[in-house]
Amino acid sequence: MNNYELMFIVRPTLDEASIKKVYEDMQNVVTKSKGKILSSKEMGQKELAYEIEGYKKGYYFLLVVEANKETVAEFNRIANVNENVIRHLIIKQEN
Repeated sequence: MNNYELMFIVRPTLDEASIKKVYEDMQNVVTKSKGKILSSKEMGQKELAYEIEGYKKGYYFLLVVEANKETVAEFNRIANVNENVIRHLIIKQEN
């Protein structure tokens, strides 16, 4: 198993409860796929470097996880189909 940084940005038009639900859902993708969350950080609403899907701001979240490639692939799949996640990034950390 390797360590990964999983960052994702949530649409800014959601209410607070919906944003929290998306965050919890993305954490559950990792834990249900036999991954382990080492740390998580809600970074709050930030200005985007460029417009994404018509949005100039988004809610940023960062998960540092220990996971296998199947867990990371499942996170990637769910992030791609979740309409509330406007962008995500997966970085494998050096061990």
